Amino acid sequence: MPKALLLENIHPFAAQSLREHGFQVETLPGALGEDELIEALDGVDLLGIRSKTTVSAKVIDARPTLTAVGCFCIGTNQIDLAHAGSHGIAVFNAPYSNTRSVVELVVCDIICLMRRIPAHTHHMRHGLWDKSATGSHEVRGKTLGIVGYGNIGSQLSVVAEALGMHVVFYDVEEKLAMGNAQRMPNLQSLLEISDAVTIHVDGRRSNTGFFGEDQFSQMKQGAIFINISRGFVADLGALKEHLDSGHLSGAAVDVFPVEPKKSGDPFITALADEDNMILTPHIGGSTLEAQEAIGHFVTQRLLEYWDQGSTMLSVNLPQITLKSCVSGARITHLHANLPGKLADVNQVLRKAGINVTAQSLGTQDELGYVVTDVSTRPDAASLEELRRITGTIRMRVIG
Repeated sequence: MPKALLLENIHPFAAQSLREHGFQVETLPGALGEDELIEALDGVDLLGIRSKTTVSAKVIDARPTLTAVGCFCIGTNQIDLAHAGSHGIAVFNAPYSNTRSVVELVVCDIICLMRRIPAHTHHMRHGLWDKSATGSHEVRGKTLGIVGYGNIGSQLSVVAEALGMHVVFYDVEEKLAMGNAQRMPNLQSLLEISDAVTIHVDGRRSNTGFFGEDQFSQMKQGAIFINISRGFVADLGALKEHLDSGHLSGAAVDVFPVEPKKSGDPFITALADEDNMILTPHIGGSTLEAQEAIGHFVTQRLLEYWDQGSTMLSVNLPQITLKSCVSGARITHLHANLPGKLADVNQVLRKAGINVTAQSLGTQDELGYVVTDVSTRPDAASLEELRRITGTIRMRVIG
């Protein structure tokens, strides 16, 4: 019986679906450290994680029989993707499933900060009745600057415009503007005119420290700042200085450079004593609707890879979309992207007198992936010959 390990409170649908497909499933509520993960992966075929578990090269080297990893979240920077691919481990994520949840939290943060709700709440809790409109504003007519105009940024653009905001955005790649949003030629021009700035960049390491003192200094007087993207993107020390000085009127932070491994762990941040501040524990995509959608989406990708060899939407292997095999068997052959590998596979099958009924080849960077449906299952000697093809990384027989 194949085995799956699911960490970090992944939605119960994932475990249920995997069990229905014949997997023995173990679930754990929190993340695991490197050595703990290596121990827990003994005999595991499929691993499910969220953002707190790191799948390093050491983990991959220690458990080379692991077949696939499902990231039940957007980001995949917690996995050494290249090392996983070079060891035949497919990685899947959910790039779209929690987009709406993140967008709604950003909108909530913008409205609350502009109305100074966190400050008023803080004063009320400490016995101060401070009924005043000072510093409180409607969002209608204000300018929202979106830094990173991908799936989340572009949907946020539409919702913010529906609230009457003027939307400007900046992205290093060419992106189609939604509605009346205006693309800015550079980041500085966006910061200088935006009443609210929200960050939605991806998790590539080159974005570390992307938003620091220089960028905060360029923001408009009295503006608000929101980061619900990655904890290592923004310099929180610089943010605190600009809040303390009165340059910025408020901020919302959902992600942090170092975060606890599991719910209930202690957490301390210097931003906790700021007046008009919203602090949330990395819950941008944490709604029941989003987590259920992610559970369905990633589990489906894992099962399609396990049952069919389909790499559709894999983030580290050549992508081939496949239907169920209707022939005798299906052979998947992941290899170094060298000339002649397709011919080598077919040569082995020809020698064995096995008819090919369907075949697909995909390549990506250093990897090649051949999926071959055959009329009859090859014998052990032929399978071993396929494994010995120069450059073979992993071969599987399905069916």
